[in-house]
Amino acid sequence: MPGMTAARSAARPRPDLPPIPALLLAMLSIQGGAAFAKTLFPTLGAAGTTTVRVTLAAALLTLVLRPALRQLRRAEWAAIVPYGAALGLMNLAFYEALRTLPLGLAVTLEFIGPLTLSLLLSRRALDVAWVVLAGVGIALISPLGHQLTGGAAEAVSPVGIGLALLAGAFWALYILAGGAVGRRVPGTTGVVAGMIVAAIVTLPFGVAEAGPKLLAPGSLLLGLGVAVLSSALPYTLEMRALRAIPARVFGVMMSVEPAIAALSGLLFLGERLGAAQWIAMLCVIAASAGINLTGKPTAHTEPEPVN
Repeated sequence: MPGMTAARSAARPRPDLPPIPALLLAMLSIQGGAAFAKTLFPTLGAAGTTTVRVTLAAALLTLVLRPALRQLRRAEWAAIVPYGAALGLMNLAFYEALRTLPLGLAVTLEFIGPLTLSLLLSRRALDVAWVVLAGVGIALISPLGHQLTGGAAEAVSPVGIGLALLAGAFWALYILAGGAVGRRVPGTTGVVAGMIVAAIVTLPFGVAEAGPKLLAPGSLLLGLGVAVLSSALPYTLEMRALRAIPARVFGVMMSVEPAIAALSGLLFLGERLGAAQWIAMLCVIAASAGINLTGKPTAHTEPEPVN
């Protein structure tokens, strides 16, 4: 009978993506989005691309999550504003670093921010060893080294290294500010409000660099694709995974993201790294995974910031 068939269909649980594949898909989406964003640099520049991506991501999250922004009080906005500012400036610094660095190296260097924060918050001897290992990775990614892009050897840009490390510092601030937002603002309202603040922070930089090109239909369409790949899809997948696995497992899984970024750069942008850069990346991955495995367990973990 049609009615009974419909009832059975409604009662049947929908297939759900397991947490580990969801995390892997989220990382692939983020780094694929970053590679896609880099192709917009010749048209919009790094700052213009950041503005389009963050603004459209804020709009998407507002439409999908429908946050109760009018109910936010001044004390809650006091926590949200630095959270959103750190998110916006992190994205700006990261995209500017991508102008001169391959995607894999930029993501590797950016990871130093949360690693250093873990050391400062823990002060355990073993965590010092993990950060020293990450420091070895930084030493291998030096202005004296070389990267391979399109088959040609080029000196690694010290400006790009500095910008990627700056993005990592803003990532650490984002984590600290995100903890305050999580304590004061329930649900996803704080996250969406922070993304709106990030869009406001990046807007002057984007307008200064790209001007009216920001509103070109082609730019908006491509920016929407970057926003979906870099924000909406991975955030949804990460939140689903966090409900099913411990925060420590989440952190260890996310530690492999520099390698995924390097593979995305190779596949989509033709960026090839030398042996020293791959060793550096493995050092940072091992340090990140080690801190998550041996550090103190936490009750809650925010999804990583979307670049």
